[in-house]
Parts: sequence; C-alpha cells; structure tokens
Amino acid sequence: MSLLDGARGFMFDLDGTLVHRVRGGSGATALPGAADVIAKIRASGRPLVIFTNATHIAPATLAAVATDAGIELSVREVITPLASAAGHILRRHPDARVFVLATGVARELIASAGVHIVDEPAGADAIFVGHVETIDLDVLEGAARAVLGGARLLVGSYAPAYAGADGPILSRGAMVAAAVAKASGRRPTIVGKPSRAAVREVGERLGLHARDVAFIGDDLTMDIALGKLAGARTVLVATGITGRNVNGRRRPDLVLDHVGELLPLL
Repeated sequence: MSLLDGARGFMFDLDGTLVHRVRGGSGATALPGAADVIAKIRASGRPLVIFTNATHIAPATLAAVATDAGIELSVREVITPLASAAGHILRRHPDARVFVLATGVARELIASAGVHIVDEPAGADAIFVGHVETIDLDVLEGAARAVLGGARLLVGSYAPAYAGADGPILSRGAMVAAAVAKASGRRPTIVGKPSRAAVREVGERLGLHARDVAFIGDDLTMDIALGKLAGARTVLVATGITGRNVNGRRRPDLVLDHVGELLPLL
C-alpha cells in the first residue's frame, strides 16, 4: 500500500518543489516530472492547491507563471500567505485596523478580503509584514512603536529564504519582520507556513479536513511543519532548501529526490 493511497487531496509548495522561479516571479522552469504529477492527480479527480510564500505577486500571476512553465493551474488553486493572513484576522480580530508593511499588491489583496487597512502604523491594532521592495526607516520605526503599544505583529513567512532558479532567494519580509521584532521585543506570529491559519486555509480551499491532505514541499521548516500541524502525510522533495537533511523532530513520512518520483505512488 502506498503512503498516498488514502490522500483525498494534495498541497504542493511551488518554488523548489514544482518549479524553479527567477527572482521577481517573471518566469519559471518546471522541475522533472512536476507537470505529469499534477496531470495524474487531476485525472484521479482529487483536488490540489499550491501554497507559495510569495506575498508580492497576485495568485493570478503565479498561476500564469506556472502554466507558462507547463504546469496548468487555476487562480483558485493558488494560495499565498495573504489569504491565510486575511482569514486569521477576520476570524480572530474582525474589527482590527491593520497596517500592511508590504507591497501595494499585498495591501490590495488583503483589503479585498474585507480587512480594515490603515495608511499609517500609529494606532493600528495589527501590523502585517510581507515582501517589500523598499523600506522607509521612519515607517519601520513607526511599525515597531505600534507593536510596543500593543499592536499584534503578523508575518506571512519568517523563513530566511526560499528556493530559486539561481540559488536561495532571501526573504525581505522576514528581514523586515525581524527588524520590527528586534526593536519591539515581540516575536512575530506566523500566519503563512507553518501556522494553524494556513492549515485551515488549505482545508477550506480543498473542501477537506486537512488531515486527509498530503503535504508536499522542499522545506522542512515550512511545508513539512505545516503538514505535521495538520496531522497529515508529508513528503519532502530534495530539489529545494532542505535537500535530504532531515535530522530532527519534523521528519517527513517520505523523502524523494524530486517530485516526479511521486508518479508511481499516486
């Protein structure tokens, strides 16, 4: 019996798992077997989602980048931390005034979900940090002072980097969140991978209990940790950040050289 026989749905990471994407998201190359794996899952009638760390690229753009690389995805199948962040805020702090320290794309997407976005950090109930292109030190200090004053500090991803076509792509969002955390003395709450908010978003998007989903990715601390939070099956592929270095308590259920090795297991 295959580890994946009982999986009713699938969550894949994008970068380092299905594709290697160039910095900025303008193009990508599919990894070996990725398109065939997605096609076989579709043929089985089981649903899938892609959960990527990108907070500065709209899901429609990410779906188009993957499709251009030969992996056909719909917008509905792409999740970013912006979706799980909005869900977290609306469930737990529905009236919160949120300052988004990220790109305009991030602000627009979070606002479109119904979150109350404010233009200044002063007086905000929460600070959400995602990818930034530039940073103003006065704004950074304002965010830290808001957190010192009681605002919640939320971050899409606190991982230092993710896999890219030319090596690790450093996370600017994590850099900025770390600066605010250092200045305020408050540890950020992750609302992307790995978090309960992300587990819930995956389950809701697939229409399944998350424990019935197979979580597949290249990062032990995010993709595999997310699957462990869900109590689900986990598969690590060695084409990204972690490689085969799986020492520690987050050991995946299976380690593969690349995602194409899933084919006989589906």
